[in-house]
Amino acid sequence: MRENRPFQLLPELGGAGPSTVTTPSTVAEPPTAAEPAVGAGDWRQGLPTLANEAVTLRELRLSDATSLFSMLATDEVRRYMSPPPSDVQGFERFIAWARAERAAGRYLCYGVIPAGYDAPIGIFQARQLDPTFTIGEWGAALGSAFWGKGVFEASARLAIDFLFDHIGLHRLEARASLQNARANGAARKIGAVPEGVARKGLRCHGQYHDQLMWSILAEDWRQVRVDQRAVVH
Repeated sequence: MRENRPFQLLPELGGAGPSTVTTPSTVAEPPTAAEPAVGAGDWRQGLPTLANEAVTLRELRLSDATSLFSMLATDEVRRYMSPPPSDVQGFERFIAWARAERAAGRYLCYGVIPAGYDAPIGIFQARQLDPTFTIGEWGAALGSAFWGKGVFEASARLAIDFLFDHIGLHRLEARASLQNARANGAARKIGAVPEGVARKGLRCHGQYHDQLMWSILAEDWRQVRVDQRAVVH
C-alpha cells in the first residue's frame, strides 16, 4: 500500500517509489488556528504541538515550503529517497496534500524545529497501513547539517509517543535501504527491531535497492520508557 503519497521523504529511514497524486496548481494558505495542546481534541482537526528540550514538532504551514526546499532538496539528502519537489511551489502542494490527508485520518506530517530555530529543518511523517490506523509506516527527513546531532532521536521519541499514546497505533513499520548505514543505525538506536529484507524493494534514482524492514510495537516502546524511568530513579 504505497499509493497515498505524492513522494517519499525518508532519507533517514529509506524510501519508496513516487506515486501520482493530483494537487492544485495554486495553493491558498489555510486559516490559521490556535495550535492545540497535546491530547486536546481530534488530531484530524489539527496536530497538537509536541516539544521537549531539544526540538519542537508542529504541523506544517505553507510558509514552511522555502525552508523545507532548502533543507531536503539537496543531493546528500535525496540519496536514498525518491525525488522530492523540484521547487518551493512543489513543497507548497505537498504541504497542502499532507494537511488534507491528515483531515481524512490517513496520514500526518510534523515539521521538525530544533531548539533555537523558528522554521522546520525536516519532517517526521506517518501513514496508515490498515483502515483503522492501528498499523502505520513512519519515517523522517532532516537537513544534512542536523544529522548526528540528536535531532532525529529527540523527534522520533516525541512523535512515536504521540502515535502510540494518542492515535492508538499498536505497530509501526519503517524500511531502510541496506546501503543506508545511517538510517539503519538510527532505527536500531531508538529500539526498532529488524524483521527481514524486501529484495529490490526501493527504486531510487534509476536503481533498485534491497530494503531492511524495521518494526516497533506499542508494548515494547512503553516497556522501554518504564525501564528508563527505573534507571533514572
